[in-house]
Amino acid sequence: MKQKRIAKADLPTKTCAVCQRPFTWRKKWSKVWDEVLYCSDACRGNRKAKSGPAAGTEPR
Repeated sequence: MKQKRIAKADLPTKTCAVCQRPFTWRKKWSKVWDEVLYCSDACRGNRKAKSGPAAGTEPR
């Protein structure tokens, strides 16, 4: 028996912590969806560059 498919519009979404874009649940994230914060490897790699109290400024 085949399982019912969930419409893409009904999948959960989150907002990326770096780029602030919405991204949708993926099957590979099914077990760790609560821990997923970034939409891509690129955003995960840039997380330190854009975070912090004074992002974009260098310490003197």
